[in-house]
Amino acid sequence: MNAINPEKLHHSKWTAVQPRHKEKHFLVTKLVRDEEETVVEVILEAIYTRRETTLPWQALKDDATWHMGWR
Repeated sequence: MNAINPEKLHHSKWTAVQPRHKEKHFLVTKLVRDEEETVVEVILEAIYTRRETTLPWQALKDDATWHMGWR
């Protein structure tokens, strides 16, 4: 399991373990916060296609799905 501080995710790089649509490398472009300013979701942008995906930041903890950095 990846150890993550949600406050430091902005501009972090991620690699999908199982690429879909030729999208393997991603960059966190935005943090979505709730009323208490707690990070609840991240917006990932695929480097190759520029397609954006929104997911809960806790999903990045799953090392069977995501690797930190670009590999």
